[in-house]
Amino acid sequence: MPRMLRPSLVLALAALSLSGCGAAPPAVNPAPAAAPLTSVKPGINQDFLDPTLDVGKYEQRFEGESREVFAHRARIAALLQLQPGMAVADVGAGTGLYTMLFAPKVGEQGRVYGVDIAPKFIEHIRATAAARKLPQVQAQLGGERSIELPPACVDLVFICDTYHHFEYPQPTLASIHSALRAGGELVILDFIREPGISREWILDHVRAGEAVVRQEVEAAGFRFVRREETPFLRENYVLRFRKT
Repeated sequence: MPRMLRPSLVLALAALSLSGCGAAPPAVNPAPAAAPLTSVKPGINQDFLDPTLDVGKYEQRFEGESREVFAHRARIAALLQLQPGMAVADVGAGTGLYTMLFAPKVGEQGRVYGVDIAPKFIEHIRATAAARKLPQVQAQLGGERSIELPPACVDLVFICDTYHHFEYPQPTLASIHSALRAGGELVILDFIREPGISREWILDHVRAGEAVVRQEVEAAGFRFVRREETPFLRENYVLRFRKT
């Protein structure tokens, strides 16, 4: 069963979340081990860094019923067991689909950080949160090697169909490990990559399968908790880890 927080702990987290993480410090805490600076897939994020990026085009792509992480967004969000007062980071937030979905669950006493490397997505998340009157949402521009949040800032990090876009996975994971509070959790949803089973697009686009992802995350100082039961997902898996 998902780990539940004690009421007293939730209240404490709420008090911490009220102030928010704010801007990240100039330097991110170093990784426990040497973090390679070599790109694992050069250019994979080039389109998102384009200053003329068309957000509307990506809304149609990301928020259509044919995309299973959109069609089953409520079930996926339920896996996280979010509670009022929690602080959550939606890393690779894109158009803010899950960022906005998480906001009512953590309430105004909580915090949701929509983190992305695309400035246009950040502008969109900020504008959407203002229009929907969601003060608990904070848009945060991330970097290619860091999510740019300060240490011990969030209780949970969620990564949806974005891990394969981590061009520098180890330093990025180090920044996630740093941003999580003690006992905080990392939940990764990504594409199943299995030759002979997965679509050709997935085999070409996604660099690593589930076993490699788990190995990389554990090497970054996380303990594997479980693979979530998701019979409603055909092309994606969900892994849960805990900061050690």
